[in-house]
Amino acid sequence: MAVNVVSVNETDLIDRCITILQNNGVIAVPTDTIYGFAALVSSEEAVRRIYEIKGRSFTKPLAMAVGYVADVFTWSKPTLTTEQLSSGDLLPGPVTLMFERQASLPSYFNPNVSNVAIRIPNCQFMIELAQRLKQPIALTSANYSNDPSSISIEEFQPLWSQLDLIVDAGVLASNDRRGSTIVNLTQKDYFHVQRQGIDHERITQYLKDHCHLQEQTTVL
Repeated sequence: MAVNVVSVNETDLIDRCITILQNNGVIAVPTDTIYGFAALVSSEEAVRRIYEIKGRSFTKPLAMAVGYVADVFTWSKPTLTTEQLSSGDLLPGPVTLMFERQASLPSYFNPNVSNVAIRIPNCQFMIELAQRLKQPIALTSANYSNDPSSISIEEFQPLWSQLDLIVDAGVLASNDRRGSTIVNLTQKDYFHVQRQGIDHERITQYLKDHCHLQEQTTVL
């Protein structure tokens, strides 16, 4: 096993991850859906490295993970209330929510894109990491761009050498490569499912029945 691979149960793992991220590092992390590559949104160097490691087009936006529902309001302009977001049906969970971005996000992060995609993965490691960092984490799937998503670290082993740390949680319980369901909520009273991922039927039903939103089948 490579020296930069550590168990998710390792003592002081969060401290180690924070130190690496605060020094422009890129790490591989488990989530409630698939493995991801993570860096600090505040690190322009690390954000650029994520694109380079994945061979991803710089025109493709990255999502970001936060630790609290309140953070969603810090970095975006939600069209849902705190109660709707934090009922347990959306956050934390296997969903990525797209809202208009706040001006507080750095201009190099997804430049020329007016929206931002935000997650709170239902994963204790990711929640604790984001809460202790007190800042957003750039997050994207752990793979070469356009390759299948990874549910174990072995599936992106060719990329290990380019990462500062790989957090191993074994084969993820989701056992589902679709990733999170992505929902565009930029327009008040409407939603558009941009990607049907894990739990998409349940999430869609919640938005209709409890948030009283109307579904739009075309891009907003």
